[in-house]
Amino acid sequence: MATKDSKTAFLVGLATAVGAGVSMAFSEALSDDGKISGRGSPWLRGIVEGLMTFLGAIGHALPFLIPKFETALVVASVVVCIELIAIAYIRNRYMDTPFLSATFQVIVGGFIVLGIGILIGKS
Repeated sequence: MATKDSKTAFLVGLATAVGAGVSMAFSEALSDDGKISGRGSPWLRGIVEGLMTFLGAIGHALPFLIPKFETALVVASVVVCIELIAIAYIRNRYMDTPFLSATFQVIVGGFIVLGIGILIGKS
């Protein structure tokens, strides 16, 4: 938002997606060898975690391929809302978190990330 330039926003989003994917892949792969936790191959877990993190992050960077910044921002915002709802659903379905509680947690987390982004963008 600092530059109001779609190309710059896309490149920052792409860098963030790649960095987050690599970071999560390494942290998951190195978290344990899978023998004690029974969670399987650390390499496979790391690849899956890294790829899914990248896909989630690139999802809200891709709209900035739209040349008009304001349009790209609206599309990216809709994508983020869909992602947050999906995360709340997954937390509800597979982690037994009540849906309203999961939604509240995800929305609060989303607003914290948005606020940090705005503060950094204004600096």
